[in-house]
Amino acid sequence: MKLFRKLVLVGLLAGIVSLLGILVFLEFNRPLGESHPVQIVDISPGTAFTHVSRLLHQKELLGPEWFFQALARVQRVDRKIIPGEYELHAGMRPTDLLDKLVKGEVHQYSVTIPEGYNVVQIADILDQKGLADKRDILRLNRAQAFITSLNIKALSLEGYLFPDTYRFARHNPPEFIVRTFVDRFHEMVTPKLQAQAKEMGMTLQEVLTLASVIEKETGLAQERSLVSGVFHNRLRRNIPLQSDPTVIYALEYFDGNIRKADLSVNSPYNTYKVRGLPPGPIANPGLASIKAALYPTPSNFVYFVSRNDGSHKFSATLAEHNKAVDKYQRRLRSKRSS
Repeated sequence: MKLFRKLVLVGLLAGIVSLLGILVFLEFNRPLGESHPVQIVDISPGTAFTHVSRLLHQKELLGPEWFFQALARVQRVDRKIIPGEYELHAGMRPTDLLDKLVKGEVHQYSVTIPEGYNVVQIADILDQKGLADKRDILRLNRAQAFITSLNIKALSLEGYLFPDTYRFARHNPPEFIVRTFVDRFHEMVTPKLQAQAKEMGMTLQEVLTLASVIEKETGLAQERSLVSGVFHNRLRRNIPLQSDPTVIYALEYFDGNIRKADLSVNSPYNTYKVRGLPPGPIANPGLASIKAALYPTPSNFVYFVSRNDGSHKFSATLAEHNKAVDKYQRRLRSKRSS
């Protein structure tokens, strides 16, 4: 009988303790408010969990710190907080806050890599947005072990950082960001396109090199395959490509005006002096330019000149080309000088 009473008493005490635990949980697991604005809270890598709870408390997103800390320790997640920037508000319960931090539901920033940007320009974008240090991107651009790990056979990543719109968190490692660009490249440059390159007797590096030149030469969709045809004709006839963008890529400083002296610079990228393709891409081409490099429009054209409206005049002979240059370029220079 005494044993029964003791068991009943123990049961009652356990029930009371459990009830008190539930009441405490309900009391302290309440949001601090309902209509508070969202805050961006930055949790840096290596931040101790006690500092995380203090930060949330200071920003009035959290009640008693001890409850939040106890909650994390009971769930054994106090060492599993993922660093980053989080969108939090006072209408969230402590359990909601903890769940978000453990799952790593970080705030992400949209970044667009335009077609035709080179590695330096891409590094500048990431640096300006605070997503990566420019020096880290440029270092990875020529880190051979890293490049090899990306299944790329080249001396740099130029041409393989696929232009697109991406979303990255503030504390993503630069390796993750670059790998994301290259993964997108591998996704878009399909086995079919690679088979076409092989059929044409071109390596992927050569295709990207030509595509990057096409990308920089014209912004008109309807002209890309025509420009590609011109360059393919020149390559077949062993005529220098004579592409200004390749010369610009070789210059240490470019103020926006290409000069006659620039065309004489000694560089493997100077396609006025060196025949064939330059040694590698001069930018990161989009899919349309890559396809244009692989599927050129057949023609007899070996020249083209800007009409100064974004389009180009294509010619099959030097005489035709000289007339076009006189019409669209020399007269324009005369008007500017008068």
